[in-house]
Amino acid sequence: MPLHKVTRKEVTPFNDVYASPLSEQTLPKYRLPDSPSDPRVVYDLISSELLLDGNASQNLATFCTTWSDEEVHHLMNACLDKNIIDKDEYPQTAEIESRCVHILADLWHSPSGGTTMGCSTTGSSEAAMLGGLALKWRWRQRRQADGKPTDRPNLVCGPVQVCWEKFARYFDVELRQIPLEQDATGMRPHQLRDYVDENTIGVVAILGVTYTCDFEPVADIAEELDAIHEETGLDIPIHVDAASGGFIAPFTQPDLLWDFRLKRVASINSSGHKYGLAPLGVGWVVWRSADLLPKDLIFYVNYLGGEMPTFALNFSRPGGEIIAQYYMLLRLGHEGYRKVQQACLDTAQFLAGQIAKMGPFKLLYDGKGALPGVSYTLADPDPGFTLYDLTEQLRARGWQVPSYPLPADRQDTVIQRVLVRHGIGRDEISLLAEDIRRCLDRLDRGGGAEHRPGFHH
Repeated sequence: MPLHKVTRKEVTPFNDVYASPLSEQTLPKYRLPDSPSDPRVVYDLISSELLLDGNASQNLATFCTTWSDEEVHHLMNACLDKNIIDKDEYPQTAEIESRCVHILADLWHSPSGGTTMGCSTTGSSEAAMLGGLALKWRWRQRRQADGKPTDRPNLVCGPVQVCWEKFARYFDVELRQIPLEQDATGMRPHQLRDYVDENTIGVVAILGVTYTCDFEPVADIAEELDAIHEETGLDIPIHVDAASGGFIAPFTQPDLLWDFRLKRVASINSSGHKYGLAPLGVGWVVWRSADLLPKDLIFYVNYLGGEMPTFALNFSRPGGEIIAQYYMLLRLGHEGYRKVQQACLDTAQFLAGQIAKMGPFKLLYDGKGALPGVSYTLADPDPGFTLYDLTEQLRARGWQVPSYPLPADRQDTVIQRVLVRHGIGRDEISLLAEDIRRCLDRLDRGGGAEHRPGFHH
């Protein structure tokens, strides 16, 4: 006997998504609909709209993870209702966050062991801002102790990601960006002397420059700041923005000095959802020792009958990304990360070889020694087409390959950059190379934007 009476509506013989009332109109965009709709219909219609987005695996502009194990999807779903800020309600998720912080502190050679201070964030941008705030607070405390003014803090860096510009504007810090020298792919140590002074809260070194994929020489920057300290008394800390490189250098260049092995490095941020291989969005910031994070910036919440320190710009957010990061750390281990990152580097170097053979390009970065990517410009400044034309041609095949000018003082140089991530294999990159060749042939025959109807400079 049925548990409930079957209604006529439930046994409708014809029930098709694209013959439903909701599908026979444009989906509401500015006003809440009057009535509810079948969840399956809403799901299918929204899914159809999302097909208009680009294919994430062909987005060679993003550093972010676009492929994940099936187990990651299950863990994310299991944590959909867990708010990471409620550490007293979800103490095991808080414990796993703490484990990740300490694993990363160990990976980056923190000398503090179990007393290391750090936290998760929504991404490396928030993590960078937290690192910057700690620099400002410590500088201000030193100045106040010496009876000196604290109204003109500055931060020195090279070609940084826009999050540092936001930090400077939001938190009232002068951002002193050092321009690129000719043929340089990042800040160079000898440039620092013209930019640092008694109001410098710190220097940001980039382990994986967004524009060019190269690592800035953190050890050489630290050595230069040591010399400046000895000569002038200015004791300026380093924050390493390792948004991308923090999960690559430890596995592919274990002897490279860039982390807490350098005493001048006070803090490091990295992005778990980039080469940390976790899904969007999780970042991490770790301090060399707990005393480098001013206590005034820390809030405390109840945690298993005690108090749990927290430091963040965001509050409510899901805990799934943190659990997924822990899964990846356990799943891959040191050797697994090494194999994945080395495979990406090898594929990037394969593409660099293909690019070098094509003729019109000059390689700026060939995928060796830093991030798994390739950056290049046109060897001939006027070959009859631009890199923007090539970007547009490649998009017709679904490839998203960005073209953009370098930062000051090299803004006249336009480059393209291709990033290789976990989930992008040698075959896919070889197909990209073939498509670049076809696009170049088309552009050589006059297929550039300036030759198409409706194009105006």
